[in-house]
This record gives sequence, structure tokens and C-alpha cells, in this order.
Amino acid sequence: MRPARFQDFAADALAKAPDVKSVDPWQEPDRPFGIHIVFMSGAQIWAAITATAAPGEDYDQPENPVSYEAPAEVGYPELYEDGKVTPQQAEKYLAAAFTNSGSPEIASVYAYTVKDPATSHPGLGLKFHSEARIQFLFQHTARAGQDKGSQPFDLQTAF
Repeated sequence: MRPARFQDFAADALAKAPDVKSVDPWQEPDRPFGIHIVFMSGAQIWAAITATAAPGEDYDQPENPVSYEAPAEVGYPELYEDGKVTPQQAEKYLAAAFTNSGSPEIASVYAYTVKDPATSHPGLGLKFHSEARIQFLFQHTARAGQDKGSQPFDLQTAF
């Protein structure tokens, strides 16, 4: 799945998660694709979308999605820790939301800090049956009523 189509898909899929209040496309000059997520608590994440094309894929040609069976649904993990969201809890929660989307293009979804606890940038990886990949990196976080700030990847430990 290419970044532009994934951005639309993500906005729709994440909006269906029970603790998500709103989801909107987001971009910055050096990040043309992203998603702004607001949870029911008001906590916010701005996630940048980057992609790795399937082997041999030419972005100048029309996309040819590959579909198989969608991943089996999973339970949503707890999102809040002492009433706040942490990047690690958000990863797990959003991974469940993408897994539960029912997309037959998705082969698997994983949280970066679950796969590698030493990772310096929380976010998600999505693998597609086409062998394309999406990287969904948490670029900014904010508490309810706060702005995202200007320093990318300077995430709050709880928001």
C-alpha cells in the first residue's frame, strides 16, 4: 500500500477504535503524509508515514494491491496508564486497531518497542501481502489542549 492511500486507510481504520476521538490527515513540509490522532482523553499523537515499496514496484505505474486473508482480530490492550497515554501503550493499541481493520492487504502489524525495546523512535510497522511496508513513526505527542511543538521525535513519556 502506497503512502497516500495508506493515509486515507489509516484515517478510516483508526477512527473505528473505541478510545479514538478523532483522526485527521496531517503533513509537514518534510513529511508529506501523516496522521493526527486524538484519543478520548485528549492525548494526541502526530505520526509520520513513510513507505518501502514492494520489490520491483514502480511508483510511476498504477498500484496493484495484493489481497489475501486479513489478520485475525485481537483484543485491544489497555491504552491508559495512570490516566495518561505512553508511546509504548499507544503503539500496542494502534497496532490492534490496524490488525482489527479487516484489511485483506495487511499481512502483519507490529509495535516497534515491542519488537525491539531499545528502539529510539516509537511507532508501528505494517507489512503487506505485496511485500510493501509502511513505517508509522510517532513524530509528536501532546497532552489535551497542548500543541505538538516544533521538535520532531521529542516525545513526552506520558501525555
